[in-house]
Amino acid sequence: MSRLQRLGFFTRLLDNATASDRYRLATEQIVHAEALGFDSAWVAQHHFHEAEGGLPSPLVFLAAVAAKTQRIRLGTGIVTLPLENPVRVAEDAVVLDLLTGGRLEFGVGTGGTPSSFAAFGLHSEQRAEVFANHLALLRDAWAGRPLPGGDRLYPSSPQLLDRVWQASFSVAGAERAGRAGDGLMLSRTQPRTAEAPHASLADIQLPLIDAYLSALPPGRSLRIVGSRSVFVADDRALARRLAEEGLRRNLVRQPVPGAVAGDAPLDVLIARQDVHVGTPSDVIASLRADPTLAHVTDLVCQVHSVDPPHRHILRSIELIATEVAPALGWPGARATTSSTTHHASTLQTIA
Repeated sequence: MSRLQRLGFFTRLLDNATASDRYRLATEQIVHAEALGFDSAWVAQHHFHEAEGGLPSPLVFLAAVAAKTQRIRLGTGIVTLPLENPVRVAEDAVVLDLLTGGRLEFGVGTGGTPSSFAAFGLHSEQRAEVFANHLALLRDAWAGRPLPGGDRLYPSSPQLLDRVWQASFSVAGAERAGRAGDGLMLSRTQPRTAEAPHASLADIQLPLIDAYLSALPPGRSLRIVGSRSVFVADDRALARRLAEEGLRRNLVRQPVPGAVAGDAPLDVLIARQDVHVGTPSDVIASLRADPTLAHVTDLVCQVHSVDPPHRHILRSIELIATEVAPALGWPGARATTSSTTHHASTLQTIA
């Protein structure tokens, strides 16, 4: 883990609750992560399908989170750029970045459920071309260059040009991110190919990292997010019980062609859904066995697809910050007595 510089928390806002409660609980989780020294918090954008994600408007949500935090960096993981008006997104991002004192990290991608494109008057097959055009226009806007018609963005924000991250599942996409000098975002939901349905994340993602590094211009700092499903508990049996409930629920909620059978043993579910679960020592050993993570600058942890109850998410955040991440070489802040006390009082209130 020699390159690890920052620790992040990621959520798709999938708590078993109403939309308003999902927003409240995710905010509490991010505030808790900040108190424990996490460097960044990331939220996903999903349209229409509540089982995939609970947040269509990440910049609006992050503005509310910004009002309750002081230090933690706030990231989009990702904005589905083909479905957005790039000039409006550029304006909203600039305003949010200024209001947060420069804390915004802007992750973008072509992704999104294919069926979502129709509601926006687009075809999924257009995503790559539209993404490239929108990203170029976004960069022009932030740089203060003339836009179609001659207007320039006010306020412009050239500093955001150094905080763009591109998510990719392909070698070509990783090379594109490197060539632009952007950060590369690697997801724990990396799909397998028909030729290698049981390949490990490292098998798929190490070639992406090689392509990114080869394309990165001289003088540009490498930035690589490795997003991983991590659920830590004090008790192994509890962690495995909650993992089994969540992973089996996820198979029913989001069936994937060719996926493992719902009655498969728990260890098969854990392996096939790329989850690191157990006590701190279990998870430390599991993450150390992932060769990809030796190359990332940002380890970003999420609880999906376990999706345990809120109080267990809070405890997992604490154990990641105090035990797991330091063992992996994270140089960030250690937990304080006050944050541990805050956690205990939070659990008492929720229980």
